Amino acid sequence: MRGLLYSLLPLLLLLLQPWETQLQFAGPRCSTGPLDLVFVIDSSRSVRPFEFETMRQFLVGLLRSLDVGPNATRVGVIQYSSQVQSVFPLRAFSRREDMERAIRALVPLAQGTMTGLAIQYAMNVAFSVAEGARPPEARVPRVAVIVTDGRPQDRVAEVAAQARARGIEIYAVGVQRADVGSLRAMASPPLNEHVFLVESFDLIQEFGRQFQGRLCPLDLCTERDRGCGHHCVRIPGSHFCRCQAGFVLRQDQRSCRAVDHCSFGNHSCQHDCVSTFGGPQCRCREGYDLLPDGRNCQARDLCNGVDHGCEFQCVSEGFSYRCMCPEGRQLQADGKSCSRCREGHVDLVLLVDGSKSVRPQNFELVKRFVNQIVDFLDVSPEGTRVGLVQFSSRVRTEFPLGRYGTAAEVKQAVLAVEYMERGTMTGLALRHMVEHSFSEAQGARPRALNVPRVGLVFTDGRSQDNISVWAARAKEEGIVMYAVGVGKAVEEELREIASEPAELHVSYSPDFSTMTHLLENLKGSICPEEGIGAGTELRSPCECESLVEFQGRTLGALESFLNLSLAQLTARLEDLENQLATQK
Repeated sequence: MRGLLYSLLPLLLLLLQPWETQLQFAGPRCSTGPLDLVFVIDSSRSVRPFEFETMRQFLVGLLRSLDVGPNATRVGVIQYSSQVQSVFPLRAFSRREDMERAIRALVPLAQGTMTGLAIQYAMNVAFSVAEGARPPEARVPRVAVIVTDGRPQDRVAEVAAQARARGIEIYAVGVQRADVGSLRAMASPPLNEHVFLVESFDLIQEFGRQFQGRLCPLDLCTERDRGCGHHCVRIPGSHFCRCQAGFVLRQDQRSCRAVDHCSFGNHSCQHDCVSTFGGPQCRCREGYDLLPDGRNCQARDLCNGVDHGCEFQCVSEGFSYRCMCPEGRQLQADGKSCSRCREGHVDLVLLVDGSKSVRPQNFELVKRFVNQIVDFLDVSPEGTRVGLVQFSSRVRTEFPLGRYGTAAEVKQAVLAVEYMERGTMTGLALRHMVEHSFSEAQGARPRALNVPRVGLVFTDGRSQDNISVWAARAKEEGIVMYAVGVGKAVEEELREIASEPAELHVSYSPDFSTMTHLLENLKGSICPEEGIGAGTELRSPCECESLVEFQGRTLGALESFLNLSLAQLTARLEDLENQLATQK
């Protein structure tokens, strides 16, 4: 027990010291310029706990002497024994406090000593761009500091040579039992500047002071700038100037100029190329927007960026826009709204599929589509009347033909319709339409008035009952049928529902969100201005004006008949006189 206490005494004394008095390196903070620095720490079982604690404090003290930051020194730490563990990569932290916190939480692995494996990990992983190392073309020095206390249990010479060939400068620090031959096999030349051997972990701060003295002049000339525009980099016996990212040296090899990435001729910009620190960027001229490919431009669609208020369609034209109406409708004086269908009359019943396959969000799109149809109709008791029926496993009249007398009332009622879900009984819906929806009790006008009757069916799938009988019956009753299919609707059923020719009465959209392209086709057929019942004027046969008109047409016909009969009689008498004269 006493031996254990004596062995732990150095660690206890060290931990009792205030943190600020633990290993510190004198002098100002080292401004190295850009540098990628990775510490490779031996945490094998031969490193005793208080020795590992000393190494931990050595790292913290050395960190406090470095100019740490994303554009200055980036630091990563890995520890190894029989395996390799990343404590934190180069990209992890930009603040010294976060690095110290991670180092304090470090727990040794306490197994073997696979130093070659650790060097290979540092070369392939720790110094990769993915882990936070700057790319080779940035010419940022890469430095690895290996701290070990014993002989490696694997080969180090070959993998260390590969690391050095990739531009990694290696410092090898051996403590106590470290093998000098292995240190020399790992370190970069000259060996007298890259190999350090200390007698104990307590003396490791000696290496810290020497390393700081060698590291500070590594990238940035601290005594004077040597005439460099940006950075002066020392090399043994000489120096060279280096520019910041996005700049290149001028011919004088001292001053810097911004890189003109656009001058290389490979930017492929459709309009203009702008050189930035990160490379060439394409820019479009006024009135155009850059496409996602980053190279091509398209005219800016002002309609998407303003509240244009167009009723039907907004069309961008250069730096302005204009509203358009569908064919057959005129743009009104306000420049936004379109004229309505004013001639003719229609009784229109819409059969809307409310089955489960439609789904609630798509049912809302169908309701919006129905209201867009209502927008181009002249809804009134004397003009177009609209009724709506929803069907699934059953049929429900949402509102009959005679209920609403304005487009606003119809649209409000459409929005209030609740989704039914369940099955798809299209045949049952057609029967309901024929037997009830077009009855005078439901608001349809009498057949004697010759008001066209139009049925419009929306469906997204195959019917679960037979549609043939009632589809045929609807057409026999004089109802002009239109079928609109969406998604998985069956073409054969749509054609069976619709009137002839199918090309004019069947419409299909692969998706509910793209149904709006069907509006123009339906408008040309349903709107009385261009389709059914154009020019029809409704009058009661009992009205006085109708009787007078009928009387006038009848008298005219009789007069024509009488005039024709008298002429024929005169011609016949002349023929007889000629025959008598010939006989004499």
